[in-house]
Amino acid sequence: MIYGIGIDLVENSRIEKIIEKWGPKFVNRIFAAAEIEYCGRHAHPATHYGVRFAAKESFLKALGIGLGEGVKLNEIAVINAENGKPMLVLDGEAEKRLREKKITKVHLSLTHTRNYSTAVVLLEHE
Repeated sequence: MIYGIGIDLVENSRIEKIIEKWGPKFVNRIFAAAEIEYCGRHAHPATHYGVRFAAKESFLKALGIGLGEGVKLNEIAVINAENGKPMLVLDGEAEKRLREKKITKVHLSLTHTRNYSTAVVLLEHE
């Protein structure tokens, strides 16, 4: 049964400007170490940070909460499976909320262009 769905759209230039202004302070507060390493390997890191930011926002929306409601964004990480499929890995309060809500499946879809990034998260529960 579907628990919730969330979608988010990010302007990659906005993420790029924030990173230019705040640098590691922003990046380390928002992204997990594996995400930072992954994004740093690409020619246009802001695009990859942007799509990951959209995924984090989409997850919170699907869960029915917003920023500042107990889940830190760096507790929500996008990683790629061996076949390249993106998936969310949750830690801390994010993982705890899933268990409390008895959410059994997390579906993630990402897409991006040079200018925009979008993510959709679908949560299923028992």
